[in-house]
Amino acid sequence: MGMPGTTELLLILGIVVLLFGAKKIPDLAKGLGKGIKNFKSEMKDDATEVATETPKEVETAQTTASTETPKSTTQA
Repeated sequence: MGMPGTTELLLILGIVVLLFGAKKIPDLAKGLGKGIKNFKSEMKDDATEVATETPKEVETAQTTASTETPKSTTQA
């Protein structure tokens, strides 16, 4: 399977215009762009947060996670 051709792209565009209307498409694109921008900034913040943790904090978190036992539920 390759990339869709010009005819297929025009057909898809036509269906999108019919479903959402010409006035709604810019709003949808704007919302999608904001969502992508927020996602990227959160990923950057998360990477910075992980990079700033000291090795002692990471070791403590790993030890705590490994010593916790899951609660078992027994049914009578």
